[in-house]
Amino acid sequence: MTSWDIKPQGVQGQLKTVGGNAGEVEKALNALLTAMSEAAQAAGTAVPGSQSGMSPQGPLAPGAASAPGQAFLAPQKAMGPVAAALGEYLTARKPELKSMAERIEACILGAVKATNEYLEGDLEQAKAAQDAARAVNLEVLREKPGGKQ
Repeated sequence: MTSWDIKPQGVQGQLKTVGGNAGEVEKALNALLTAMSEAAQAAGTAVPGSQSGMSPQGPLAPGAASAPGQAFLAPQKAMGPVAAALGEYLTARKPELKSMAERIEACILGAVKATNEYLEGDLEQAKAAQDAARAVNLEVLREKPGGKQ
């Protein structure tokens, strides 16, 4: 049988490293999303007058509601082809990015669970070994002359 030698402190150290790297990945993804959003806004549109701040319904006075009982909606800018392409790219990549984050989380949680199970198994084996040693010691004491019964 193959023996295992897992050092929980080593696993913990590696998990801290992986967690830190996962945090860096998250920061990079957030920076990517911010940069792409800014690029989409800066790309402009191919629609004349789209930067005028007019909504499809026409201009709204500041503080005016678009319909009775609704909050004020900011004027919508028209979206150009670059912004649309960037939006489609992110939409297409969203499942991959989400999957990457889920796999990182699953790996970390799996390593923690496996290490905890290993430790629990070690404790069970240690208890079994102690119980066996105690039983042997009791037998030895019973067999000695004048031993306790």
